[in-house]
Amino acid sequence: MIVHIRRALPALAAIAILVPPLAAQHNVPSTYAITNATLHTVSGPAIPKGTIVIRDGLIAALGANIAVPADAQVIDGTGLTVYPGLFDSYGSIALPSTGAAGAGGRGAGAPAPAAPVTPVRGGGGTTFNDPRGVDPELRAADLVRVDDDALDGPRSAGITTALTAPSAGVFPGQSALINLGGATPAAMVIKPAVAQHISFGSGGRGGGGGGGYPGSLMGVFAVIRQELLDAQRYRDLKVAYEKNPRGMQRPQFDAALESLIPALAKQQPVIIVANSRREIDRAIDLSKEFGFRLIVAGGSEAYLVADRLKAENVPVLLSINFPRRTAAPTPDAEPEPTRLLRERVEMPKGPGRLSAAGVKFALQSGGITTWADFSANVKRAVDAGLAPDQAIRALTLLPAEIFGVSDRLGSLEAGKIANLTITRGETVNQIFVDGRPITLRPATPAQGAGGAGRQGGAGTTPPPAATASNRETPR
Repeated sequence: MIVHIRRALPALAAIAILVPPLAAQHNVPSTYAITNATLHTVSGPAIPKGTIVIRDGLIAALGANIAVPADAQVIDGTGLTVYPGLFDSYGSIALPSTGAAGAGGRGAGAPAPAAPVTPVRGGGGTTFNDPRGVDPELRAADLVRVDDDALDGPRSAGITTALTAPSAGVFPGQSALINLGGATPAAMVIKPAVAQHISFGSGGRGGGGGGGYPGSLMGVFAVIRQELLDAQRYRDLKVAYEKNPRGMQRPQFDAALESLIPALAKQQPVIIVANSRREIDRAIDLSKEFGFRLIVAGGSEAYLVADRLKAENVPVLLSINFPRRTAAPTPDAEPEPTRLLRERVEMPKGPGRLSAAGVKFALQSGGITTWADFSANVKRAVDAGLAPDQAIRALTLLPAEIFGVSDRLGSLEAGKIANLTITRGETVNQIFVDGRPITLRPATPAQGAGGAGRQGGAGTTPPPAATASNRETPR
């Protein structure tokens, strides 16, 4: 791998952004050529003093001896390193706040008010009381908002792409993969229905403390299993009716159960927030019982079950929201819990241990307080044993593979979407999203990550957006 890789990782932590001269242009071209830069392709060897050509939002060509098109805006890349755009592999970026979440720690607002119970649910006219927070039909793609203030934080850390998911409930809905650029929500969405989501958090829509059913872990598991069993029955009734409808009552359409059928058919994965060893084992057991493809999110103790994750081919969206000391110790301060001391030492070692065990994983922000922590914590993982090239893969190509978009994202290759993260020394110098340069601004403390990593973590969900255009180079 390239010699600049170790320098580039801490560069992702810096947010003293150097706004490039492109920001002053009034007519933005659709073709760019970055010359004399180190191109870190991820899928192949690095290209020193290479040229990458972007045309109409795609990578048109790259290599050591690439001709610069006559119509290209030329950027001298001397001293720059170009990476594929970085992923944040789980959070609530670009979604409106929906109240405090459950165990995932993604919500930031007050608990949502109690919603009335839906009295009729299920195929074939069956009825049961539908608990709050069972919304598998909800799609993040329909909730995405354009809000540059909320996007400034992740973009300042070099992030161009994010998996974003509804934040509350046992079945909160379906995640979307989005680009962090575009004039409209539709322009941001890359893949509208990536995965179904399940949370082991209790308390219904408002998470713990919301006061709703299910109010215990036993109740949560009862809801999860009942919903999946109902989805199986609904599927079977539909199959039987479509095969021979004569003389059979038509199954009643149920949007929630309908949306779970792709997961039961292994056409769509299920992401379960699970951090402790016991939670991860329960998630794997559940996936084996109902036959869905599992992705674990959070994974604080995933290294303790690495052998099983590897054997079951379960990828992990690993949180890098590592615990840290929040204040200097004082003589009268209470000693920190042993659990917290252990997590502070062991969690940064988790990525390296998963990599050594051959477990596929991507890195996610996990509800970090500020985006400066994102890349600082990546560096902590590298210092704790994660190989630098594996850190870059876990931020680029591996999430693209896990989310099924490696044919268009995750590496520098001709024909792929031109999402680029560009560094100079210790600074994230520029990003391109869909082939357009984005003017970077440092994030304020309120523009933290909307992650879904550690149980009980406090993330910040971006607020609902006013209509605004992205801070791309003006046309």
